[in-house]
Amino acid sequence: MNDAEWRDTAQICSQWREAARIAPAFLECKVSRGWWSMFLELGITLLITREYEHLVMALGSLNGRPHITYLPLPHPSGLTVDRASGRVQIASTRNPNQVYTYEPTVSEGGLLAPVSSVFYPGNLYLHDLARIGSSLFANAVGHNAVARLGDDGSFERVWWPDCVERAGEPDFSRNYIQLNSIAAGRTLRSSFFTASSTSMGRLRPGHLKYPVDRRGVIFSGATREPFCTGLTRPHSARLKDGRVWVANSGYGELGFAEDCRLHVVARLPGWTRGLCIVNDIAFVATSRVIPRYAAYAPGLDVSKTRCAVHAVCCKSGKVLGSLEWPEGNQIFAIDWIAAAASAGFPFEALKRRHARERAFFYSYATR
Repeated sequence: MNDAEWRDTAQICSQWREAARIAPAFLECKVSRGWWSMFLELGITLLITREYEHLVMALGSLNGRPHITYLPLPHPSGLTVDRASGRVQIASTRNPNQVYTYEPTVSEGGLLAPVSSVFYPGNLYLHDLARIGSSLFANAVGHNAVARLGDDGSFERVWWPDCVERAGEPDFSRNYIQLNSIAAGRTLRSSFFTASSTSMGRLRPGHLKYPVDRRGVIFSGATREPFCTGLTRPHSARLKDGRVWVANSGYGELGFAEDCRLHVVARLPGWTRGLCIVNDIAFVATSRVIPRYAAYAPGLDVSKTRCAVHAVCCKSGKVLGSLEWPEGNQIFAIDWIAAAASAGFPFEALKRRHARERAFFYSYATR
């Protein structure tokens, strides 16, 4: 009999059977001294997508105490927060791709609850998400372009670099350059975009022999030409006070682009990917390097890479604190929401409380 199946609230939220069986080891963490007091001072909840553990995590505080929550989600990648409304959108990059939308509830600290999910063709290969104006944009990595996403499953390619054109026509047929992040400005023209290369070659980005060292680039939205070169598998470009920050993943670096080159602020123990900046603190994630892809990280000792989030002072490069998941693997994106708007997700990392979850999902209302 199947009458007892599909009763777990985690399964229903993600429409994914395995969501009920998240390994507890994936949630266990180690935290450095002063980490939680920093969150209290900043007044934020940090949201993190953990790609291959199929988890979205929230780190913050509730009633003055550390608060770690999560949500199971298949292969989460890009993440964006509309801080005016509190709406959170997360890409689930499987075929077909989906974008899930969450909103804070009116009770229980504004827990982020699901309100919709939209399907998009898998060949878009969605990576980063960003809101520019009133629209949602994504890196359509499979098309070498940035797409505006409609809330009905439609999409429109709106930007691409000059280097993916042949005889004046863009080639949207397949992934050639790994165009994978958006430093969102007020408009597309004032935004910036990262890619692993500036040329379409015989080998494509998923090939183990794809050349990566110093081939990466940040493109200018205005010119569609390189703004910064010499990077290695860059990710997570972000604009802060007119400066473009970026994770130079293949060397475990965090830095900013100026005079067409990267100025390194910090070197960290892992594949840097996932970045947001609050005041003068950069929260940047490190991931383990999958051994078969070690060639993509020529600047790292693969055996020493860690799955963690680090708080880095943007001015000095000093690491102010870290949270590590010893059994973790890959992190894709980080963003933040005000703690007053949301305390995180409905599932508590230390221990699930099934009766409370059922009561919450039966009756929640969003703002």
